[in-house]
Amino acid sequence: MEFVEGVLKRDDLEISDIQAGDYEGKDVCVKGNVHVIRNMGDIAFIILRKRQGQLQCVVDKKDLSIKEIHEEACLKVEGTVSKTDKAPNGFEILTKKIEIISKPKEPMVLPVGKWKMKTSLETKMSLRPIALRNIRERSKFKIQEGILRSFRDYLYSEGFTEITTPKINAKGAEGGSNLFRLEYFNKKAVLAQSPQFYKQMMVGVYERVFETGPVFRAEKHSTKRHLNEYMGLDFEMGFIDSFEDIMNVETGFLKYMVEFLKKDYQKELNILNVELPVIDKIPQVRFDEAKKLVSEKYNRKIKNPFDLEPEEEELIGKYFKEEYGSDFVFVTHYPSKKRPFYAMDDPEDETVTLSFDLLFRGIEITTGGQRIHDYDMLMKKIEARGMTSEGMEHYLMIFKYGMPPHGGLGLGLERLTMKLLGEENVRETSMFPRDLSRLEP
Repeated sequence: MEFVEGVLKRDDLEISDIQAGDYEGKDVCVKGNVHVIRNMGDIAFIILRKRQGQLQCVVDKKDLSIKEIHEEACLKVEGTVSKTDKAPNGFEILTKKIEIISKPKEPMVLPVGKWKMKTSLETKMSLRPIALRNIRERSKFKIQEGILRSFRDYLYSEGFTEITTPKINAKGAEGGSNLFRLEYFNKKAVLAQSPQFYKQMMVGVYERVFETGPVFRAEKHSTKRHLNEYMGLDFEMGFIDSFEDIMNVETGFLKYMVEFLKKDYQKELNILNVELPVIDKIPQVRFDEAKKLVSEKYNRKIKNPFDLEPEEEELIGKYFKEEYGSDFVFVTHYPSKKRPFYAMDDPEDETVTLSFDLLFRGIEITTGGQRIHDYDMLMKKIEARGMTSEGMEHYLMIFKYGMPPHGGLGLGLERLTMKLLGEENVRETSMFPRDLSRLEP
């Protein structure tokens, strides 16, 4: 009888194993994909691509033939470890034996072995699983992993509980026309615009909750900043004194994220030459004041008094970078008519809400604020907007049985990554983007 013990026994080593161990001058076994082959006369350098980076194998062609070895072949290499500053990760393998595990059936369609592929965005998207083998391309998503990890770690440290909520719902959380509608066993359903209703429900259970999950928006436009499916980083917290409590938690997360990336993802930051923002404190400005400031400084007429246009967001970001040296700015007190029905109105001016957007380098990455927690106040606002409460019975029920003052936010992972990496198009930071024209791969 054999038993599975949960211990993975392997004969091959990873890059970190060799770096951490006393392997200089000793024989090891490694496995990986052939990323690049560099022929140098009697010597060849085979660069293997592994999950932890690149590994250089030196082959003496007088002893070993490499005629059958091509880029993207999977190899098992045995050889001696030799330290050298010229090789990736500070060592190379002096190859004694090569075993071809598998061969590619066709030549590569993209130059993934080059440092920069110089390939159009459309081609990269159509050949996405191949394009992501490029070192720079895959580094983007390692950094994105780091953002997700830091979000979770920070909120756990602040006493939040991680939840998962359904993405097939009876009703949209924010209304409007940007809903993906579907049939659900002879019932009408929609894909979740946001986990908003469920986050609020769970504040009554755990007090502080967060979720990372997909968000669906049926926006019929194609811009460099919009996706029809993106990853939302959401949290909701109870017993707040004001919406500024939420802004403080987000600021704390961003500060933690920067330090976390420096500590655990410096290799990827160096590969992409990323300039991380310096975050000490983040300025905040009221919505109407922000519009006025950029209108006066940049001689731009205010066209829409109820929302920020993309150009205004860019100018607000520019203003606070020039005046305060900040890559971030909280814009607060958005007009009530442009916020969802559950947004808490300012008791001193009910035309505006106790809400905010966070702009990062000139683009909105977060929307948040305080929610209405009083049942009568919520029903009055629903009625004033001419809405129906049909389909929201389970959401509205929580307010009948007591809810604390609470609020939260939703943060777009791809947009945050895009601006962090200095990319121009959000599709560059979506692993498999969904937009008006793309449903595959």
